[in-house]
Amino acid sequence: MAYRDLKVLCGNASIELARGACRHLGIEQGQAVVQKFSDGEVHVQIGDNIRGNDLFIINSTCPPVNDHLMELLILLDAAKRASAARITAVLPYFGYARQDRKDRPRVPITAKLVANLLTAAGANRVLAVDLHCGQLQGFFDIPLDHLSSEIVFVKHIIECGMNENMVVVSPDTGSVARARELANRLEVPLAIVDKRRPKKNTTEVMNIIGDVRGKRALLFDDMIDTAGTLCNAANAIKAQGAIDVCACATHPVL
Repeated sequence: MAYRDLKVLCGNASIELARGACRHLGIEQGQAVVQKFSDGEVHVQIGDNIRGNDLFIINSTCPPVNDHLMELLILLDAAKRASAARITAVLPYFGYARQDRKDRPRVPITAKLVANLLTAAGANRVLAVDLHCGQLQGFFDIPLDHLSSEIVFVKHIIECGMNENMVVVSPDTGSVARARELANRLEVPLAIVDKRRPKKNTTEVMNIIGDVRGKRALLFDDMIDTAGTLCNAANAIKAQGAIDVCACATHPVL
């Protein structure tokens, strides 16, 4: 099936993803040149006529986050000025998502700032995958489609036969809702790691809530950054008698 007025562009962070999307849709990928001047400024030029098109711009804000975010913003601005009918920003990974609240005095809420930047740059709609927390959807003043990877994980786990004698483990209390949904789909029990974070990128496991003894534990999270949380959780789960520990996450930032 071909989509007549649909165009897909991408920045340097998501070239292969955009190619795959176009193959599935049966359309040719739109042409966009994303380069840098010698001083580091991002320069964009769209090579196709996109006037009146339904445009999807794919660019993950993965490391280096600021470079890829600027690429996306400039692509959005270029598309708006080229008179695209509707512009959807597709962010497989939404950077700055963890800065979603004031957890101490005199700090920014950068996730809201990025949401405002995307809107100001020209996005009419945003499509994201497994946001760090669901309430980020409320930061946007434009429609946002929040996709979940759970169905893909469930299909793979069942096909591999990993769901036998399994317990899904949430690596922290913030991921309980996500882990519970996966456990319900797999029809297996749920356990929770109670941790505290004495400083950024450092965690300490306090307790394991639930029974993991003699079971295959699956740690399920949205993002792996330093992997400190997962490693500490895995050690604690093994100490509680789990026979095997696996982990899966949507965004392996690492």
